Amino acid sequence: MPMEKPEWLLQTEGILETFNQGVMIVDECHRVHFINGHLEEIFGIPASEMIGHMALQYYAPEEHEYILARIAESEMTGQNRFEFVVPRKDGSRLPVVITTRRFEDPDGRTFVIVTFTDISEQKHAENLLRDANAKLEERQRQIEEDLALAARVQQSLAPHSLVWGGLRVDSHYHAVRTIGGDFGVVSPDENDHLNLLVADVSGHGIGSALVANRLYTEILAELRGGTPLGEMLRHLNRFLMQSIGSSVFFFTAAAARIDRGGQRMLFAGAGHPPAMVVTPGQEPRLLESRSMVLGALPEAVNGEAVLDVDLRPGDRVALYTDGITEVFDSRGEMLGVPGLKEIVREAALGPFADMKRTILDRVAAWREGPPADDVSLVLVEVA
Repeated sequence: MPMEKPEWLLQTEGILETFNQGVMIVDECHRVHFINGHLEEIFGIPASEMIGHMALQYYAPEEHEYILARIAESEMTGQNRFEFVVPRKDGSRLPVVITTRRFEDPDGRTFVIVTFTDISEQKHAENLLRDANAKLEERQRQIEEDLALAARVQQSLAPHSLVWGGLRVDSHYHAVRTIGGDFGVVSPDENDHLNLLVADVSGHGIGSALVANRLYTEILAELRGGTPLGEMLRHLNRFLMQSIGSSVFFFTAAAARIDRGGQRMLFAGAGHPPAMVVTPGQEPRLLESRSMVLGALPEAVNGEAVLDVDLRPGDRVALYTDGITEVFDSRGEMLGVPGLKEIVREAALGPFADMKRTILDRVAAWREGPPADDVSLVLVEVA
């Protein structure tokens, strides 16, 4: 027998039919008194088959506990809102947001108006996003593995400490990211010379590291072949402009070639911070670059690119990148070459074995926060 509709429901059901949400009205015993056409479409069941029946009968038994808990909450607060599903005639489940609000009709009877908002498209988008995020996370993991391998490869190319003839070499390399654009070379040749070089490719990260590794191979071949330093810089300038062919990448370099006896050093710099030669107890001498940065202009290398420097026993040579000098304190003041010069002067008073750590610690003490640029440092002592 059809249920008799209250007067207030007869007056409002026309409005409820215009909603673009599913609407159900149940009494305090959870019997259905009304569903609108939109909810009929969602359930796939005619309103005539639902009105007068218990709303929970359309849910699976394992879903009852959750629904009853939400009903209990609404009885305490008068309303509730939660995500759940609507069972459909074909057995599928449609994700919805369910909103409930309890009210009393003019006769004092308690009813609950329940709205169902279809969120299937949102859930579909969330699933697509979840799948995309999972793929991105997997790709990120692969990239991190590749970067870790690249970092090990690049670290293997960093100059190492050694003793060669009358010379002792100590070095340090640190990339501000996993891999970077700084690199260095410490390489004895067959002509009784020790070749030293530090270089700084513009930028940071993968692109700079790839250019740095390619330049490393080219530089090593030039040094081992005994190419004069000035000619080597010209070759590197042409190589970068012609082979890499990018206006994004250029690099600076400081190269030195010291004889086995440690009495004479040839030095050539290109757009690089000045090298320093320090005799303990004296002011460091600055060896300025005579050439411009490489890879930017065809005529970057000066015709008188090379300096001829006399060395004495006890002298120490410092080659470094601007990751050491271009650091700022809490007041925004840069250490710069003058600040590093004073640090090198004081560090040279101690044992050579302690000089590298002293310089790095003093620079870190000046710097506010972590390093912002790659750092390379090569130190040489003449015995």
